[in-house]
Amino acid sequence: MTVVIPSVRPTAPSSPDSSSSVDAAHHASALPVSFRALRRTFGNGNAAHTVLRDISFDVRRGEVLAILGPSGCGKSTLLRAAAGLDAPSAGSVDIDGTPVQGIDSRCAFAFQEPRLLPWHTLQANVAIGLPKGTSVKQGKSKVGRLLELVGLDKFAKHRPREVSGGMAQRASLARALARNPGVLLLDEPFGALDALTRIKMQDLLLDVHAAEPTTVLLVTHDVDEALQLADRIIVLGKEASAGQETEHDGATIVRTVDVPGDRPRNRGSVELARMRSSLLASLGVDGH
Repeated sequence: MTVVIPSVRPTAPSSPDSSSSVDAAHHASALPVSFRALRRTFGNGNAAHTVLRDISFDVRRGEVLAILGPSGCGKSTLLRAAAGLDAPSAGSVDIDGTPVQGIDSRCAFAFQEPRLLPWHTLQANVAIGLPKGTSVKQGKSKVGRLLELVGLDKFAKHRPREVSGGMAQRASLARALARNPGVLLLDEPFGALDALTRIKMQDLLLDVHAAEPTTVLLVTHDVDEALQLADRIIVLGKEASAGQETEHDGATIVRTVDVPGDRPRNRGSVELARMRSSLLASLGVDGH
């Protein structure tokens, strides 16, 4: 599904000049993101459970950064903190130098399932993501362009039940982009798709990123997906305390990898195959 923060329907302009002013107000370039000493603990006292600790890294303006890690290590929690959907127990998240405090309209968040409104057409679902104050004319133009970008312009009047899962996920991506987000947060957006559709969606995301440049944080369990899409990969995991066999409570960054080469990358690359094996080993999977 997609969470667009906040979302409203387009409204008519109040004056002939309002269209251009709204365009300027809603044009969002890619924004940098900074995490500083972030910690997230749930519960209190003896029931307290730390999921993330000592998370510090920067995401460059326009960068695609992938986040890998075992299930339950806090990958989604990290994205929620960036969107302002969850508050860290300690530390901070800044977008373009400004702290995230509550739900942040500079972000759009897309999840594994599209969660389109079944009674709306794809066109109307995408329009839900338009920023407040968007005129009817601007909204129609923006939605039409996004539907064309994701290959759904011929299905604009279809309802979610009338299209495939991959098509619904494309509509969800278009809805997220309708806000012109400075930061796009993707939480396993292709995880529910079959292998072939997943590869096509990965290629589509690269096309969309080229046409609608934004900063992207992508959570995935798929090492190959991370290597195909990301400029850089961070791996979350637990580290043992110095001189001890026990692990710290809470995951932190155990590895950062720069992915070489321009996108789209050769899926049969020997270099990427070596990186794949190394990353899998970092995740505790050996011999592949």
